[in-house]
Amino acid sequence: MHEERVCDLLKASGIDLALTLPCDRAGDLCFLLPGRIRTVGLNREEDGVGIAAGAVLAGLRPVVVIQSSGLGNMLNAVMSLSVTFGLPLPVLASWRGVYREQIPAQVPFNSRLPALLDALDIRHTEIMDAADLGRIEEVIEDAFAHGRPHIALISPRVWEGEKCTAGCREGPGRARTSALTYRREIPEPSIARYDAIQAIVPHLEDDAVVANIGVPSKELYAAGDRPLAFYMLGSYTQASAVGLGIALGTGRGVVVLDGDGSLLGSAVLPVIAAEAPENLTVVCLDNGAFGSTGNQPTCAAAGVDLEIMARAAGFTRTWKVSDQQGIEEAMAAAAGGGPNFIHVIIRPGNAAVPNIPLSPEAIRDRFMAAMEKP
Repeated sequence: MHEERVCDLLKASGIDLALTLPCDRAGDLCFLLPGRIRTVGLNREEDGVGIAAGAVLAGLRPVVVIQSSGLGNMLNAVMSLSVTFGLPLPVLASWRGVYREQIPAQVPFNSRLPALLDALDIRHTEIMDAADLGRIEEVIEDAFAHGRPHIALISPRVWEGEKCTAGCREGPGRARTSALTYRREIPEPSIARYDAIQAIVPHLEDDAVVANIGVPSKELYAAGDRPLAFYMLGSYTQASAVGLGIALGTGRGVVVLDGDGSLLGSAVLPVIAAEAPENLTVVCLDNGAFGSTGNQPTCAAAGVDLEIMARAAGFTRTWKVSDQQGIEEAMAAAAGGGPNFIHVIIRPGNAAVPNIPLSPEAIRDRFMAAMEKP
């Protein structure tokens, strides 16, 4: 069957991580992949960009498998992360809206995809029938050889007449107990983000660290620059996704310095909890504001409790702290396992620190070199 052939092609190309969000017109590929390649199921396509970026930084060879409509959700992350840092991103996209499409909403975006990708200078290859499936290897090779995105637009025509024979539509059992006993006091914050980062830095040791976009990255650089720091320069919502990708490819500890605004806009916390990497700690620096854009309030300012959100996503190891001593105690406790979620209540405000004097390529190269060292 053609889906099996695609799995074989991915294996032959050295792919060791598949990031998927299924399409009903992509045959049974997303059902078969987990039996052949380590697979992470996504909730939103753009998180696949972040996880793939982190996986590459940690030495893995990922592929993203999605419906082409999801490319609309991915484009900013593709341009601001994969393109900006020169990271390979092969994508297999079930191309909707062009072949016997029955859903009108699929047509306006997807029918214009080649022109849109051309305008953004994103490489793409059209695979219109099963005879062209071998071009998937070319897509993957090009992405990794040149450090860039390459999209395979695969017509649903490829899968016509195929039938899954592996019992692959059977889902997991759902029976379980779900319970939550929770009471926390959220105090008036006494420290700002820079104070919190200064308390975290001494606990990083040999951990890799990912810092959220904007001022948080600059503050981490000022508080303690190190080769194992990956500074996000764009890609809103993708810091924890990048951290997950790194954690999947390394045995060393990985710490993400994320924010309330970024995490409220992300769908990655349930994915992290489901994958359960023991070496990953997400530190949510919650100032109740979009700190890098003028301190406009987020939903966490007076409503959402990010620790409860992490618990609901499936995290079982969580802490809520509001001062430097609490941060130090939580970081020490988190070192015993994971995944961890440390909710740090801080006040708005940005430290007067300079811009990071490193190019995206320099950040990438020194991080990857440091990751290779024991």
